[in-house]
Amino acid sequence: MRIENSFIPVEGVGETTERRLWEAGVTTWDDFDGDVVSDRKADRIFEFVDTARDRLRAVDARYFRDTFPSGTHWRCYEDFRGETCFLDIETTGLDQRRDDVTVVSCHRGGETTTLVADRDLSADRLQRELDAANLLVTFNGKRFDVPFLETSFDVSVDAPHVDLMYPCRKLGLTGGLKTIEREVGIDRDRPDLSGEDAVRLWREYQRGDERALETLVSYNRDDTVNMRTLMELVANRLEPDPLASATTTSER
Repeated sequence: MRIENSFIPVEGVGETTERRLWEAGVTTWDDFDGDVVSDRKADRIFEFVDTARDRLRAVDARYFRDTFPSGTHWRCYEDFRGETCFLDIETTGLDQRRDDVTVVSCHRGGETTTLVADRDLSADRLQRELDAANLLVTFNGKRFDVPFLETSFDVSVDAPHVDLMYPCRKLGLTGGLKTIEREVGIDRDRPDLSGEDAVRLWREYQRGDERALETLVSYNRDDTVNMRTLMELVANRLEPDPLASATTTSER
């Protein structure tokens, strides 16, 4: 699924109308000729396609964040794969007002940048990492990671945001990230560590144990790398598939 397969940002075009377009062979913007839908709806589609094509050419991620329903931001992944940031944070607790962010990892383009509190984790550095992303991917990040960072550092996220917890639920994958990893066969070097261990490791580091920080950083980086693998799985499994819809119709 790519952005160019999508018509649901258009007012009055829901999943049913979009699937009807696909089944009629209109699987990309270039295929649309005004048929299948009413004249008024066709005018809106033509207007959207003209603007969206220019915005995609300009890699204007904010436009697609604003026009796509939030639950469909995963459709941006194929187009923005190289500039996707997989983000995960560790904290000293769950309270955004009282607890601190200790470690932040951003995995993008095959490389992982890890920022550590009292070393190189700052609002400016973090905002630069976020600004470099055309798509943000987290797990439970809409409720935890992003609000925590916004409160702690006053940063903002302009890119479309895929919180993998929700599309995973659509696929019948429930529980935390580690549980889902085990269910789909994603391995990690330290499978027994948890969020509570992350807090403990930070405290041990503060008491002078550098090895504890190394373990914490490794644990945090694994989260982001494994999210990339999970995102690939989600993007491949999630319906709808426009080409499959068109093929199925033509074979009837």
